[in-house]
Amino acid sequence: METDRPTVLFVCVHNAGRSQMAAAWLEHLARGRVRVLSGGSTPAAEVNPVAVAAMAEVGIDIADRTPQPWTDAGLRSADVVVTMGCGDACPVYPGKRYEDWDVADPHGRPIAQVRPIRDDIERRVRGLLDTLGPDLE
Repeated sequence: METDRPTVLFVCVHNAGRSQMAAAWLEHLARGRVRVLSGGSTPAAEVNPVAVAAMAEVGIDIADRTPQPWTDAGLRSADVVVTMGCGDACPVYPGKRYEDWDVADPHGRPIAQVRPIRDDIERRVRGLLDTLGPDLE
């Protein structure tokens, strides 16, 4: 297990929209300085195609990603767990830093409504990155 860089786990219900976009933003902005994980309590069959299109508009490709369940190992290794809309289905482990982001679900929305969600997630990820350490800003 790596100890030289922080690990962030993004969790939502289906791991098909919000958590995928958040993970992609953090990977993009941190440029390898943060270990990024994502998962869902009930993973979907595929990543939301409108989320894929919205991220492609800003030059981030998430088309090859597959929704995954969150894992106990991933949760235990995370320094920060960011939950988005999974309520009681989100995992809770004592001693972990948790952030619960109230972010709209892009499921079933047209791209015009997903763009502001994408931008909200980017803003939140930038704020999170600022808290992870001076070398990551």
